[in-house]
Amino acid sequence: MHYPEVHYPSDVISTVEFNPSGELLATGDKGGRVVVFQREQETKSEPQRRGEYNVYSTFQSHDPEFDYLKSLEVEEKINKIRWLPQQNAAYFLLSTNDKTVKLWKIRERDRRPEGYNLKDEDGRIRHPSTITSLRVPVLQNADLMVEATARRVFSNAHTYHINSISVNSDFQTYISTDDLRVNLWNLEITDQSFNIVDIKPCNMEDLTEVITAAEFHPQQCNTLAYSSSRGSIRLCDMRKQALCDTHCKFFEEPEDPSTRSFFSEIISSISDIKFSHSGRFLMTRDYLTVKVWDLNMETRPVQTYQVHDYLRGKLCSLYENDCIFDKFECVWNGSDSVIMTGSYNNFFRMFDRNTKKDVTLEASRENSKPRAILKPRKVCVGGKRRKDEVTVDSLDFSKKILHSTWHPQENIIAVAASNNLYIFQDKVT
Repeated sequence: MHYPEVHYPSDVISTVEFNPSGELLATGDKGGRVVVFQREQETKSEPQRRGEYNVYSTFQSHDPEFDYLKSLEVEEKINKIRWLPQQNAAYFLLSTNDKTVKLWKIRERDRRPEGYNLKDEDGRIRHPSTITSLRVPVLQNADLMVEATARRVFSNAHTYHINSISVNSDFQTYISTDDLRVNLWNLEITDQSFNIVDIKPCNMEDLTEVITAAEFHPQQCNTLAYSSSRGSIRLCDMRKQALCDTHCKFFEEPEDPSTRSFFSEIISSISDIKFSHSGRFLMTRDYLTVKVWDLNMETRPVQTYQVHDYLRGKLCSLYENDCIFDKFECVWNGSDSVIMTGSYNNFFRMFDRNTKKDVTLEASRENSKPRAILKPRKVCVGGKRRKDEVTVDSLDFSKKILHSTWHPQENIIAVAASNNLYIFQDKVT
């Protein structure tokens, strides 16, 4: 299914995330808005509607701000959304822009209080002289309303732009990460955070790398990993020491000197990092590949998947139009057997770790009619182009799938292409 919108720059989707049950799907955009979709419940008359997601709540999460000390404008764009496990009837999520993280509570209300003593029915304050008797307010049934309220605001802790947030498995703490630091927060405390990673050198001229992403281990609340712009991953154990500048494991693939070029350092920068649901593996995405690392083997990845190797010969033009700096995300399916990541021309790639098969699919209005089956796409690298193949030269680099998410239990995926959200699922029989 496909949700088209009139295109404005502020409508461009900048993050997408399923909640732990998969019943809700949240998107954030460059305009600071969060849109939450809810999955339709199956009915006997319309069992096919079970997979559909419809708008549940929309709210303005962040507004543009101005940092007067640095004379910098802080844009409202939502960089990341992370859900907290549901504890009661309400839902909670964290959203962040470049500087501020907010904890939002989303709940349904179908009753409203009536019969105030100090206010009239229109909400105006009554003059004390008009109050001649006291009455007990009562709750009356009302139309169902979904409201979002900001419960916590975590600010003033980052000098540089926040690139990722991750909720701990203890569900009491989370981390926020910028280019040089990782901060640990308690969800109940907004005025204090602990700096657990700081790679800022005394002299900024000595800076050789920056932090690109960080994530907590899904089961071990003391373990986290962060990636760098030089293609390395560091695994940290918070039990070892409070400041995790010294890592306990270091993952990096040795570079082949024969393939080194001007672009080597740029394309080796890791744009996303994800632990598998089992906690055994770690997946990283750089510009051309997706790599799967076994936490027990630091020397090299156990699997490397080529996402769009046909672009290796076009790195010069990709550098000139800044596409080489695009940050693609990667996701696991619920059983860790398939991984998905985006590419250009609104293509996205899936790799089956068991069968070693891969497929290229396209998210576009033309092939996304309801219940339509997606046809695999192929890119012609050289030689004669076959029917239905796309040549490398005809790829549209302004169309790209940077953000995607996979339902935690089922084969339902959501991918964002500019201001459009596409939701695909296994064929319903």
